Amino acid sequence: MESTLYGYIRVSTKDQNEDRQIIAMREFGIKDRNMIVEKESGKDFDRPKYRGLIKKLRTGDVIVVKSIDRFGRNYTEILEQWRYIAKEIHADIVVLDMPLLDTRDRRDLIGTLIADIVLQLLSYVAQTERENIRIRQREGIEAAKRKGVRFGRPQLPKIDGYRQVIRDWEEKKINGKTAAEILGCSRACLYKWTAKYREPGYVPKRQIK
Repeated sequence: MESTLYGYIRVSTKDQNEDRQIIAMREFGIKDRNMIVEKESGKDFDRPKYRGLIKKLRTGDVIVVKSIDRFGRNYTEILEQWRYIAKEIHADIVVLDMPLLDTRDRRDLIGTLIADIVLQLLSYVAQTERENIRIRQREGIEAAKRKGVRFGRPQLPKIDGYRQVIRDWEEKKINGKTAAEILGCSRACLYKWTAKYREPGYVPKRQIK
């Protein structure tokens, strides 16, 4: 049975562009129909399209990735997945950016040893970089908070007479649609405003569930 070349392409977010990986796959000779493009984090291998690819992988097939971090960023899981593909399924893996990581040409003892060492090193680097990104993001957020930057959705500005609008709505003098239009917010926001900006001691006739 003829083996199949699969290109596994991964980007972490929908905003990232996968074109560079696609071009590399085409240059390697992979057909577009055999390219699997996934927009998921590399923190683990619980990715729908990756799982689908593994299920249909057969002995002699080849998975091609642009770089080891496109495969994944979890050191332990990269090693587990690599060994499962190579030793349980008996398929091959090619990492385009690292020619030493090509199991098609590394079946002898020395070749396997070299590939294992390189794989462990690159997997460790991929996970370390992921952890460093998280640290930098956390440090950046903390620094921004110290400067007074607020995160999350901006609060809706209060408009003149907003308490009266809420009171009128709660007392059924106007409907929810009209109240939301006056306040310039959605019906969901109206419910939040009702609880947040109610006058102290005021008990509404309309209870919000």
